[in-house]
Amino acid sequence: MKILKLSVLLFILFLSCTKISTEETELRHYPINKIGGIISQTEVEIDNEISSDGDGSLKIVSEAPTVIELYETTNLDVEDATLIYSAKVKTDNMQGQVYLEMWCAFEGKGEYFSRGLDKSIAGTNDWKKLETNFFLNPGENPNNIKLNLVIAGTGTVWIDDIRLVKR
Repeated sequence: MKILKLSVLLFILFLSCTKISTEETELRHYPINKIGGIISQTEVEIDNEISSDGDGSLKIVSEAPTVIELYETTNLDVEDATLIYSAKVKTDNMQGQVYLEMWCAFEGKGEYFSRGLDKSIAGTNDWKKLETNFFLNPGENPNNIKLNLVIAGTGTVWIDDIRLVKR
């Protein structure tokens, strides 16, 4: 019993001495109210009727698995941080998974990805917030970040309110 109490006390002491940063900085916000700026120009359209924020969304009717390239960013100072790519996604009759994918390119080192497979959706869903994280160590600063939507099946998908945040 004394060991349990001592363990709990040490854990509380550890938490009080550990600085866990929850400060977030929004790097980019893409409300998706126009097609301009979206990389993939085929299989996509703006839907002014269905939207999470009332200002339009991107609609994709998928007849086969596909990756929709949405946006890419350059020249962001984001080293030693967690990047969080989030979006609101709605699906109708989705036969297969839908999730977010983020690629970080490092000069001279190649590209690495993060996929939100643990937060994927399928079937018919109202607006859900999906996200994926990419952890950067000190000295790791990508020179380009690509934000994609992966549709691993068929059905209709809407995406809106895309954000890239640094924590």
